[in-house]
Amino acid sequence: MPKLPVSGLTPDSIDRINKELLQKCNLIEPRYVPIVEQTIYEGADILVLWVPGGESRPYKCPTSFPAEKVVRTDKAYYIRKLSNTIKANNLEEKELFLLANNVPFDDRANFKANVADLKSSLIAEYLYAVGSDLYETSLKRPVTELALDMRLVGGPSELRKPLNVGLMFFYERPDEFFPYARIEVVDKPDPTGIGMTEKVFSGPLDRQLRDALSYVQNYIIKEKVTKVPGRAEAERIYNYPYAAVEEALSNAVYHKSYQIGGPITVTITPEKMEITSLPGPDRTISDEDIRNSR
Repeated sequence: MPKLPVSGLTPDSIDRINKELLQKCNLIEPRYVPIVEQTIYEGADILVLWVPGGESRPYKCPTSFPAEKVVRTDKAYYIRKLSNTIKANNLEEKELFLLANNVPFDDRANFKANVADLKSSLIAEYLYAVGSDLYETSLKRPVTELALDMRLVGGPSELRKPLNVGLMFFYERPDEFFPYARIEVVDKPDPTGIGMTEKVFSGPLDRQLRDALSYVQNYIIKEKVTKVPGRAEAERIYNYPYAAVEEALSNAVYHKSYQIGGPITVTITPEKMEITSLPGPDRTISDEDIRNSR
């Protein structure tokens, strides 16, 4: 977690850091150089590193960095296991190479769409919401130029195509390209279905999430107030903690495979709220890990 307020970097240290970063990038096999941008945050100079997935993955890195001099050392593949970074074993290395053969679905160019399908108004709305410096010029620049800066398009310059992630967020009807790209909230007060209501949320993914969360907060989450004798404050109890619902539904939206048919469903019964998003938790997370809150 960052420590605020930001101390910032001096101009001399920025040059030094850039040189050191390039030295370390040269030790990665195959060589990989991230996108580095110098910017100002809260009046302080900082460096922002953007590390998109490379086309030559997986990458090996040195197992150690000598402090006195950067030299070539033994190298290995590293992976994330829960909150830890560990050296991959032989089986995990094989899985890395298998994964490398597949470009993530979000990062694939969609040849059924055109760059013009990306709506500059939706991009500007998103940039404003996240406080991006790109917002000021977003409505004045060609959408292709803006999408290139945001890595929302792919392909050669003579045949630019929007990436799937761009269509998910910046096209009014992503379900035209990704069937079942929607959230269905079903309130089922009776097992027989009597009195059941269903609300469907579609549109750009971030809008779906906001609208669905707002609906759950306003119509599903209930508050019970109990006055306690001898106390000025009453006890307030909610049937579902909103923060937990927000976290669970956000994960369901942003970790769903939009290659798989089937919407995200939120089913509320008198006993529980169940959120279903395919393909579900990563297979490396066991039931025991979930039970132990790891």
